[in-house]
Amino acid sequence: MSSFGLGLRLSKVTVELAAGIARRNQTVKSGAVSLACSRLQHVDQSQSLHTLSAHTPARSRSRLLQEYNNTSCNLVNFVRNMSAETLPDPSNLIFRQLFDYQSYTYTYLLADKDTKDAILIDPVIELVKRDLHLVEDLGLNLIYAVNTHCHADHITGSGLLKEKLPNCKSIISGNSGAKADLYIDEGDQIKFGNLALEVLSTPGHTSGCVTYVLRNETGTPVIAFTGDAILIRGCGRTDFQEGDSGMLYDNVHGKILSLPPTTRLMPAHDYTGQTVTTVKEELQFNPRLTKTKEEFIKIMQELNLPYQKR
Repeated sequence: MSSFGLGLRLSKVTVELAAGIARRNQTVKSGAVSLACSRLQHVDQSQSLHTLSAHTPARSRSRLLQEYNNTSCNLVNFVRNMSAETLPDPSNLIFRQLFDYQSYTYTYLLADKDTKDAILIDPVIELVKRDLHLVEDLGLNLIYAVNTHCHADHITGSGLLKEKLPNCKSIISGNSGAKADLYIDEGDQIKFGNLALEVLSTPGHTSGCVTYVLRNETGTPVIAFTGDAILIRGCGRTDFQEGDSGMLYDNVHGKILSLPPTTRLMPAHDYTGQTVTTVKEELQFNPRLTKTKEEFIKIMQELNLPYQKR
C-alpha cells in the first residue's frame, strides 16, 4: 500500500477511534479497561496522525488534533478520578487478570509476594498451559484452584491443574453439586500466604454461586470477585442451573452492593471489552439492578436468551 493510501486508511481509523471514545465517555464510565484502551489507542492515534499530516489540509489536521487532544485529556482525567475513588490493594499482593477469548471468561491469579503462595480463580481448561507458564515465570506456588460457581459455558481447569501440580487443591461451594477437594460456604476464608479471601454465598445465577472478597491491611474490602452474580452493567442469567431471580437480586444487593462504594467488582465474564467496575458505579448505572425487585424479576423473565453452547 502506498504512503498516501495508508494515510487515508489511518485517518479513517483515527476519526472512528476518536468518535468511539467520545461516545463512550458520554455514556459509560468503565474502570481499568478505559486505561488499557486509552494506552493502545494513544499509540495508534499518534501514529495515524503522524502519517496523516503529510496528506491532509492544515485546517483538517488542526481540527483532528484538537479532537484527539480533548479526548486524551478526558480519558486521563477519568483514569485519575477512578484511581481516586478506589483504595489500594494489600501491599504484598501479586495480581493478574487473564482472559479467554472463546468463552469471555476472566481468570484471576492472586499471590502473596512474600511467601509466593498463589491461587487461581475460575481457571479455563484450554488455558491451563498459559496459567502454568505465568505461575512458573513469577516463581509462585499454586496451592488452590478456586471456582465462583459451576460454569455452563466452559470447563473448569481445576482438574488439569491438579494433574500438573499434585499439591494444588480445588475449591468450590458445597451447594454447587460439583466435585472438589474442599467445599466452602458463607463466612469461610481461603488463605494463601498472609492474604485471604472471604467467602460470601451469593446464589441466584446458580444455587452454588459465591463471591470472594479481598481486604487490605486495614480490613477494608478492596476487591470482590463476583463470578456471574453481578457483571459489569449486568448480571448472570437465572433461567437454568437452579437460577432464581428474586434470590439473585436479594444476594447482590444484600451482600455485594452493600460493600463500600470504592470496592472494585471483578466478574467471571464480560462481553463488551470492560474489565472492572465498582459498587458505586453499579448502584448508579446497572440497567437491571437499579430497578425494584419486581421490575428486575420481570426483566429476567423476558430475556429469552439462547442456551449456552458448552
